[in-house]
Amino acid sequence: MSIKILVADDEPAICEVVKLYLEKEGFIVYTAEDGDIAIAIETKEQPDLLILDVMLPKLSGWDICQTIQRSVPVIFLTAKSAESDKITGFSLGADDYITKPFSPKELVARIKAVLRRSGLLQQNGVTLDFNELSINPASQGVECNGHSASLSPKEFELLFFLARHPQIAFSREQLLTNVWGYDFDGDDRTVDATIKRLRQKLHNSNYSYIHTVWGIGYKFEVLGK
Repeated sequence: MSIKILVADDEPAICEVVKLYLEKEGFIVYTAEDGDIAIAIETKEQPDLLILDVMLPKLSGWDICQTIQRSVPVIFLTAKSAESDKITGFSLGADDYITKPFSPKELVARIKAVLRRSGLLQQNGVTLDFNELSINPASQGVECNGHSASLSPKEFELLFFLARHPQIAFSREQLLTNVWGYDFDGDDRTVDATIKRLRQKLHNSNYSYIHTVWGIGYKFEVLGK
């Protein structure tokens, strides 16, 4: 199961940067630019962690924290740096409090720390097992129908990313960003070529795993041949 994170901030640029960094780490990310949208997403998607700007329009981050009806880790991301504001945040159950401007890498590190403390991050090191396919992130080993599949590091990263998000269609651009990095200079053909090699290396299974979604890109789904 993939970890879902909601980023709620009224600055679109911050949402976009945080989303890019978190998706690179394999998280599913939802963004909201006001409190009402954040509540709607939280109710529908049930994210595993919330990153809330205190000064959100319509409904503040503090109000959201008090409104949600379940226990979920919360990190406040805000320009309010006064000690009293931090105390208020922690008194509402916040797990961390980060003041703007911030380093995206530091934010990612703090998110991972919160997820580890809550026990949510441990599952990412667990072997993924599907019909006739086993993916071990610790050793970067892949077994298909009882045979070891020799994958390049990038082939493994792409397969692992897709397998952690089953039945979710990703565009080629999204895959380039999440697997190769947002500053990668290649084009869509890089994704197509890597997918082709993966399919060839997993062909000995009685199941197919990586499927083309016409007009979008690719998705991982276990289907019998």
